[in-house]
Amino acid sequence: MSRRVAGIDVGGTFTDLLLFEEDESGSRVRFAKVPTTTENQAEGVLQAIHAAGVTAAGLDLVIHGTTVTTNALLERKLARVGLVTTAGFRDTLEIGRRTRPRPYGLFGVFEPLVPRDLRLEVPERMNAAGEVVTPLDEAAVEAAVRHLLESGCEALVIHFLHSYANPAHERRAGEIAARLWPNSYVTLGHALLSEYREYERGTTASVNAAVQPVLDRYLDRLVQGLRRDGFTHELLVMNGNGGTIAAPLAAREAAKTVMSGPASGVIAAAVTLTQSGVGDAVTYDMGGTSTDVALISGGLPEVSAELTIDYGLPIHVPMVDVRTIGAGGGSIAWLDAAGMLRVGPNSAGSTPGPICYGRGGTLPTITDANLVLGRLDAAKLMTAANPVSVETIRAIFEAILARPLGLSVDQAAAAVVALANIHMVGAIRMVSLSRGRDPRDLTLFAFGGAGPLHAVALAAELGIPEVLIPARPGLTNALGCLVADLRQDFVNTVNVALDVVEMAAVHRVLADQVKRGVAINAAQQGEIQFTEIRHSADMQFRGQTHLIRVAIPDAAIGRDTLQSLFEEAYFARFQIRMPEIRATLVNLNTSVTGRRKPFPISSLLELSANTGDAMTARTGSRPVFADGRWADTPIFRREALSVGAAVTGPAVIEQPDATTFVEPGARMRVDAFGNLRIMTLAGLNQ
Repeated sequence: MSRRVAGIDVGGTFTDLLLFEEDESGSRVRFAKVPTTTENQAEGVLQAIHAAGVTAAGLDLVIHGTTVTTNALLERKLARVGLVTTAGFRDTLEIGRRTRPRPYGLFGVFEPLVPRDLRLEVPERMNAAGEVVTPLDEAAVEAAVRHLLESGCEALVIHFLHSYANPAHERRAGEIAARLWPNSYVTLGHALLSEYREYERGTTASVNAAVQPVLDRYLDRLVQGLRRDGFTHELLVMNGNGGTIAAPLAAREAAKTVMSGPASGVIAAAVTLTQSGVGDAVTYDMGGTSTDVALISGGLPEVSAELTIDYGLPIHVPMVDVRTIGAGGGSIAWLDAAGMLRVGPNSAGSTPGPICYGRGGTLPTITDANLVLGRLDAAKLMTAANPVSVETIRAIFEAILARPLGLSVDQAAAAVVALANIHMVGAIRMVSLSRGRDPRDLTLFAFGGAGPLHAVALAAELGIPEVLIPARPGLTNALGCLVADLRQDFVNTVNVALDVVEMAAVHRVLADQVKRGVAINAAQQGEIQFTEIRHSADMQFRGQTHLIRVAIPDAAIGRDTLQSLFEEAYFARFQIRMPEIRATLVNLNTSVTGRRKPFPISSLLELSANTGDAMTARTGSRPVFADGRWADTPIFRREALSVGAAVTGPAVIEQPDATTFVEPGARMRVDAFGNLRIMTLAGLNQ
């Protein structure tokens, strides 16, 4: 019996596909990389399938990571949303936490997703205990819904005070709205996020409503395109939590797909690291538009419900904790008004792209700088019909950067790379040190089309001893789609002092969340080998505002055990004990993961049968600029490197989806899974 599963990730520059085929004769992997079709990402997805040499009709499963919702939020290309809320609270979304868009100065502009004239109030009120203070005025709800329809709203949010404690009013208002609203784009705040904090819950619901029509239309176009091509199975979509869900459910809870693309890369990293015997790492994904970093502890990605996608837009649903900065291969290098060199955040994207892609780009980028420095081969880039010579690129660097800075072209290109590295080092420090982790105790897992070019330099700066480059670094996000499990996350606010909370109620909440997750995953039961349940609690000492997440090993956990686990977690984070203060149980969290059949990462690259001598994989040499000088540097073809092959830098290792630069003095070897394991100078000196 044959089976074909495709993992497809849409990035800002390229759309990547990994196809895993399995039949009686064995297993094979195909891959494709095509430019992202920005105006309609569905076209790029279909093009990637065809570029892999198959049709949708021959696929048994398609798993898709998308940036549609993220881009819609960042670019504010959203649906028109109306809000019905508790009387007196229409401005909660705008007032927020009284922070400012800029930390200094008195001015700053923030536009909430729902404008004030579309935020309507109705009489109703629950208190924090879930008791009715003011009954719901149903006539007022109907009038508000009709007004919002007449105002041209496409999506509706119903967000009442303390609905997490008692959602009765929200549910009744939803029933009234359902009779009047012409589509299914109605979001109830408690249904998406049953958590305290009115501002964060309301913003999350507003984000969901604003991107729901956008995602629904996109998925509809994609599914129709797949159906025309003969695809008869169900499309799965990556959520930001690193799990997958059926496309219709993804559109219903669209906010959960924010960070879908970055999360898929972290999931691929976790699987690769686990199979390679590495537990703790920082993942570093440098693509064409941005760089994403995340932390993996004990083989599991860090998940947070505190994501803020942009100023004033917290999205409190569980997502892989990814930090993003505007430094990708296409990031533009420029001079500010003071004549200082800057890199990013603006990107050349896929159209026109870097100068060297030959698609009309005229501004210097990080990718162009690497080409000028000899780290990339111009003849092997994905160019258009009009390739651009290195001399032309050097002339542009001379005119725009080198001459104004008083540098040579080589120095200017090296400065662009060095400044980009500084930005990325800061992001890695943030994601590791903010979690109490020393980068020197971690492995740097580098991927993305541009990540392996910079990884060894970053690791050396951070004191990280080892860099791991996976078999297909430029296709790792697509691999994440291929290996992702079905995962559902739930959160429910308790917000009661631990010494008085009813533990039977705690156990009921956890059991209910498990039941809901299993029911959702049941739609894809054929993909699930077994189900894994993880519980946790968000807790704090009384009087504090920050939360500590505590893993709950047993759903029938007792009060004293939970208190003890919290105190240990608090000590691990802050190195202080406060036994005289009792804890508050704020939120109960549950993850229900349907584990799919494991994917063998060793199948990604057919390793050479050579005896481990790297020289058999050498294809030549070229001058490369590093450490302030040019040096003749050997070039290796990655597919020809066998297990055990070793190289001391400087060296360039080329493959179709990425290029790896081994910095001078660093030592690289190929492990049993085809990963490149590069020991940095920091590691060699330990």
